[in-house]
Amino acid sequence: MTDHVQPDHHPDHHHAQPLAPVEARVAAIESVLVEQGTFDSEVLDAIVANFEHNLGPLNGAKVVARAWIDPEYKARLLADGTAAIAELGFGGAEGEHMVVVENTPKVHNLVVCTLCSCYPWPVLGLPPAWYKAPAYRSRAVREPRALLTEMGTVIPGDVEIRVWDSSAEIRYLVLPERPAGSDAASEDELATLVTRDSMIGVARL
Repeated sequence: MTDHVQPDHHPDHHHAQPLAPVEARVAAIESVLVEQGTFDSEVLDAIVANFEHNLGPLNGAKVVARAWIDPEYKARLLADGTAAIAELGFGGAEGEHMVVVENTPKVHNLVVCTLCSCYPWPVLGLPPAWYKAPAYRSRAVREPRALLTEMGTVIPGDVEIRVWDSSAEIRYLVLPERPAGSDAASEDELATLVTRDSMIGVARL
């Protein structure tokens, strides 16, 4: 089967531990920047909190689980990923234009960004280091089946691999196949089965 690349803590009474050298340097730099008015620590805290609580793979897992139990939602998701994902409250920067591609018994989808590391932050959080590595970015296109095998995911020879190249304009999300034996699982239970890697396409469930 030919593989294809698609176009586009609460305080306590213990004494505080001394800061490690790198932590002390960061704290000193932050202090100077705050004094100069060029850095707002509250803004940074808000950004970090957003990534910790509002972004991340759990969001994508909720999208996938909903699609697994609701055929109408699935149809909307595949037709207009951005709008359907927004129905669950997820969207914004790095997710303005989302396209969802579905794995089937005969098709396996893999997402890469060959130019840099474009990634759907609202549903997957920050990209893993390997996603940004030149080796992944190039091999995903040149030899996706071999790359997946080395990453522990063996795709049968009769299954087509489609590689989707993310860009500044479009981010892709893989809709994995629902695991066998999960028919009685609730939506919340299903969400716990979904992994980040399965939504990138480097793993199967």
